[in-house]
Amino acid sequence: MLEEVEHWLTRRSWSVAERPLDRLLAAKAARGTTVSVVLPALNEEETVGGIVSVVRHELMERAPLVDELVVVDSGSTDRTSEVAAAAGARVVHREAILPRLPALPGKGEVLWRSLLVTSGDVVCFVDADLRRFSADFVSGIVGPLLTDPEVQFVKAMYDRPLGAAGTAVATDAGTGTAAGSDTSMAAGSDTSMAAGSGSTGAGGGGQGGRVTELVARPLLNLHWPRLAGFVQPLGGEYAARRSLLERLPFPVGYGVELGLLVDALHTVGLDALAQVDVGVRFHRHQDERALGRMAAAIYRTAQVRLSRGHLVRPELTQFERGGDGFVPRTHPVDTEERPPMREVAEYAARRAA
Repeated sequence: MLEEVEHWLTRRSWSVAERPLDRLLAAKAARGTTVSVVLPALNEEETVGGIVSVVRHELMERAPLVDELVVVDSGSTDRTSEVAAAAGARVVHREAILPRLPALPGKGEVLWRSLLVTSGDVVCFVDADLRRFSADFVSGIVGPLLTDPEVQFVKAMYDRPLGAAGTAVATDAGTGTAAGSDTSMAAGSDTSMAAGSGSTGAGGGGQGGRVTELVARPLLNLHWPRLAGFVQPLGGEYAARRSLLERLPFPVGYGVELGLLVDALHTVGLDALAQVDVGVRFHRHQDERALGRMAAAIYRTAQVRLSRGHLVRPELTQFERGGDGFVPRTHPVDTEERPPMREVAEYAARRAA
């Protein structure tokens, strides 16, 4: 690991407990900062309502940390929109945002479009499939942006049990409390550098998912070693200043997390990036074929940033067993990227109004 990264880990890796809520509220009021929380959602009726309810109750009604809570529905066929609205979120459908531009499938597309329907100085993204959700996931990653004007982009770090959500047993960072109990997931954690320490979930402390460990982490260590200190580089929970997000291109698909992290490094430098330990993250796990497609999109995103020259064919062939043996299935790999939002006329006009 680079000496610069070792130094960064001591300065820019924190625990959620290091910034109590009252300190965040005081900093928010002093600077007049506004906060938007965005949940990109596709067929998440089982979990989206619980997340919205926690954010609304804990961080809007009980403590005014969050000013705006938006669920962007990217074409759900279940009751995601109805459940989210009933829980207290403002629901916006992907196709209703920037209608002159046909929507592309993918998570990054939804995050990019969300900048047009939110107004917060700080934008916090949270995946809509989380279980046992804690408000610490929001307050933790928003915290450094409220208290430290030099910080621009903050990722959540956490243990990620590989067992089924609701059955895996993991302890909260620094407390020994079972995750999912009535106590906050990361309450009481006091370690400044939590990579590989703290809780010991079923997946092992500090481990990412399979795509993180087999694809993203090797790519970052080999090509962007200054980002090697991020515990969860592909995590879907992160917050950033709008002034940064509107300057970055957004890969439309699964490569969005890696793309934003790499581009943020090149735009504002390592010392403007940070991470916060929020405890344990439980969510739905995907099958191997879905992970393969995700890995291909992430590799492609990295490849685009490494070279603007000739790129390999953006397709991935996988195999399924059929009645007559193995059958090849070829899938396109996400290749589209949306431009920085500040270059979109509608966004510029809205910000000027």
